[in-house]
Amino acid sequence: MKILVCSDGHPQAENAIRFIAGTAAACDAEVILLGIIEHPSDEASLLDALRRGASILRDKHVAVEMVTRTGDPIEEIQKRTQEENFDLVVIGAEQKSNGGPFALSTKVYHLIKEVEPPVLVMIGKRPNLQHILICSGGKRYIDNAVRLTGQIACKSHLNVTILHVMAEPPAIYTNMIASETDVSRLLSSNSALGRNLRSEQSALESTGVKASIKLRHGLVVREILTELKTGDYDMVVTGSALAGGALRTYIMGDVTSEIVNRAQRPVLVVRGGEEHPSSGFFGKLLHFFSSFAGNVNSKT
Repeated sequence: MKILVCSDGHPQAENAIRFIAGTAAACDAEVILLGIIEHPSDEASLLDALRRGASILRDKHVAVEMVTRTGDPIEEIQKRTQEENFDLVVIGAEQKSNGGPFALSTKVYHLIKEVEPPVLVMIGKRPNLQHILICSGGKRYIDNAVRLTGQIACKSHLNVTILHVMAEPPAIYTNMIASETDVSRLLSSNSALGRNLRSEQSALESTGVKASIKLRHGLVVREILTELKTGDYDMVVTGSALAGGALRTYIMGDVTSEIVNRAQRPVLVVRGGEEHPSSGFFGKLLHFFSSFAGNVNSKT
């Protein structure tokens, strides 16, 4: 595994290094510690931060190489990921005190959307990585996330929970699909949702990872955030999709953007391989009815 850890010299970048160090060691990863100098006056403090970061990694017996570049952070990180194949890009991010719909800097959002490898955004300060929550919205877009999570978790002996949030049905149908909250019943069904969740769980367990499944009903972001708090997870994994058109960029989608913005803990955004079909009102409406149809079919 090859990991690119990006540092701007701020404390949150060092928190990211500490958080990923144990996982990098367990995965026998090679780490490139990239420091980007935006202003000449920042060079000395950035180099000190890089040396501290390298020391943290070497204390865990991780092979690390320090690299510095001068210029715009997003452009320089993009160039580096185009020059060399990385399995993971790690960045530190601080949430603004006033919160709001864009509580992180615009640089963080641009970076997530512009670079091809999965991006781990270090938000908050978690001492280590032990329990991971995967937000499963559908097999087509989450396969890569499941695969990478399994690769990380099997080496580090981590626990993984797969969460799927189902749309809250109209009141008249509540009794009809109440049994869907029974995970074992759903997994034994022939519904598309049941098959997808079985596949995700099997993919993780085939690597030796202990993986459990949880279901929730209601608003997706609200239920994910509630699960994060009640389960005290160390990292949440979500997906993004490749956008259509000539420019190679990625769509985070409303759910992923909200998770990144509000999770208050590390978020791993992993690329899916297809254009996301659910952007816009009609896409979301289609997603609701598709999910509801799968719930009803699992009863037959």
